[in-house]
Amino acid sequence: MTILTLNGNKAQKLINKNFKNEKELQNLFENNLEEIFGIRFLATEYTTTNGGRIDTLGLDDNDAPVIIEFKEGEKDNVLNQGLFYLDWLVDHKGDFENLVRNKLKDTKINWADPRLILVAKSYNEYDKYAVNIISANIELWKYSLYEKGVLLVERIPLTKGGKKPTETTTKKAPYEEYTLEHHIGGKPEKVREMVKLLREEITKIDDQITEKFNKNYIGYSLEKNFAEIVVQTNGIWVHIDTPKKELSDPKNKLIDVTDKGHWATGNWKIRMENTDEIDYIISIIKQSYEKSK
Repeated sequence: MTILTLNGNKAQKLINKNFKNEKELQNLFENNLEEIFGIRFLATEYTTTNGGRIDTLGLDDNDAPVIIEFKEGEKDNVLNQGLFYLDWLVDHKGDFENLVRNKLKDTKINWADPRLILVAKSYNEYDKYAVNIISANIELWKYSLYEKGVLLVERIPLTKGGKKPTETTTKKAPYEEYTLEHHIGGKPEKVREMVKLLREEITKIDDQITEKFNKNYIGYSLEKNFAEIVVQTNGIWVHIDTPKKELSDPKNKLIDVTDKGHWATGNWKIRMENTDEIDYIISIIKQSYEKSK
């Protein structure tokens, strides 16, 4: 990717640079985890009971555990290494819970949705294919460092449409994976149609938006959530992760649920009970999306 700086009508190409080593890359990301990924930092170089060391451990905005592994050079085993640590993590929940308790006090951990994030300068087609058929909980992120202190970080979109492993070779995932049917199964046709329209309109905003089916909601994010859908029998609650004071809500439809129990990560919500309400709701979602960039 070419990055240019503009001075009037003159453009100057920025020169691509390298980190001195993998540790410099790791330190930069760890010091800015919330800004880059929306993840709270927990530990660096965490030593596991089998002697391995996890590069970075964190907790995302869904309170799910996150392992981050970095690759500055051509270390081909980063995917296998990350999978090994992910398996270790779900088999040693108590160790992680103690770490969270010491760092963040009373936080209920979402063990249904642990994540593995791999950060590298580039990936080959074998990496992408492997992640496609292994799990939706594995993410490939690419970085580019430029002169003048410019860092580009982007998630590599994956189709999740690769050939599935045979039943005899597939290992059962150590966590639950949810689907659209989990949320709309058994719901009235009117509600199913509203969900369909909302999903289409949200994902049209930007092809970098990630849609994730969690147990209690459908989340939409770039680096972190900007909106969630909670499907009910008679309608939909759309949660927004941007405070109302930063949004334009002329119809005053946003409801503050900061101090109330709710399933999603956004503390403001708006109700949808008919398809003709979608334009207004999408206008609110787009504002939250823009604020999350």
